[in-house]
Amino acid sequence: MKNLISADRRKKWNDVKLFLLVLPVLAVVFLFSYAPLWGWSFAFFQYKPGKSLFDSAFVGLENFKVLFGNVVMRKNLIRVLQNTFGIHLLGYLFTPLPMLFAIMLSEVRGTKFKKVVQSITTLPNFISWVILFSLTTSLFGASGLVNTIFKGMGAEHQVVDFLTSNKHVWLTQVLLQQWKGLGWSSIIYFAAIAGLDQELFEAAQVDGAGRLKRIWYITIPQLIPTYFVLLIMSIGNFLNTGVDQYLAFGNALNKARIEVLDLYVYNLGVGSGQISFSVAVGIMKSLVAFALFFFANTISKKVRGTSVF
Repeated sequence: MKNLISADRRKKWNDVKLFLLVLPVLAVVFLFSYAPLWGWSFAFFQYKPGKSLFDSAFVGLENFKVLFGNVVMRKNLIRVLQNTFGIHLLGYLFTPLPMLFAIMLSEVRGTKFKKVVQSITTLPNFISWVILFSLTTSLFGASGLVNTIFKGMGAEHQVVDFLTSNKHVWLTQVLLQQWKGLGWSSIIYFAAIAGLDQELFEAAQVDGAGRLKRIWYITIPQLIPTYFVLLIMSIGNFLNTGVDQYLAFGNALNKARIEVLDLYVYNLGVGSGQISFSVAVGIMKSLVAFALFFFANTISKKVRGTSVF
């Protein structure tokens, strides 16, 4: 009996130690993910910068009504939603690229070459968008390298200022995202490929399956669940496009096509001082993102049996 009590106490103490190990992570998550939700209260007040929130007039849902009831605000909101959905949906066409890149590079026999390519393709992820904007301007600006080559070849009619034209903003931004994040996004697929059962490949090779057939019938099917989990998580962040990229590449000529929802919130809050309206838009964005994530997770669970929770 004493041994059972002692074993039970040891088990409880081990559980306590595990909880203490996780506690700092929970504290960080609460501090940076849940404590800022206090800022949502600004959407229910007519807040003005420089004043205390409690000195501001309580307006309830009035800010939300203005967002959808005011013609100008509604048009702007529809425009930025079109930009956000357009860029994201276009980006989803490129989501298989990291998986395909990892598969192709894993088939390379040269270890040194593989490491060099991985390092080169991962490096852009750690370059800020401001530096990337400077680099892109040097290459594709009105007087950049590409247009200078066109002029030197006597093809002045082919000169295009890629960074100020509003005709291909969505595609330009998506391609920049792919170039910047391809190597980083493929890391998880490299790890998944490394964990695949090699006996399957050996058996397929014995049966006469070539490299392409092994990739098509073994590698890709086993990576599909990982791909769908990442896809579901990205749908949860569908409206979270970020500010830095579009703030860096935005200008007066392409603003109508590059202003996404996060940048619109930034411009409302910081640029125009309409803090309450910007918080109201942010709340609506979070609710829509949660609904999209829950919907995508439910569909994936019913159709493929793969889900996040």
